Amino acid sequence: MKLEWIGWVATAFFASSYFFKQPDILRKVQAGAALLWVVYGLIIHAFPVVVANLVVASVALYSSWRSARA
Repeated sequence: MKLEWIGWVATAFFASSYFFKQPDILRKVQAGAALLWVVYGLIIHAFPVVVANLVVASVALYSSWRSARA
């Protein structure tokens, strides 16, 4: 079963995030893309992909949450 499409969708989400002018939305879209990469990494058993994108998603969500509180 080919699940490469998940990686391509994650790439498209991440790339599209740069079209958003509001930083909060950009971060949320990037976090969503990173979570898709986590799913893809789990499917292909690529631990570095999972860890790296968990870090990216966490930082993006935290910075989005922090800016919303400010």
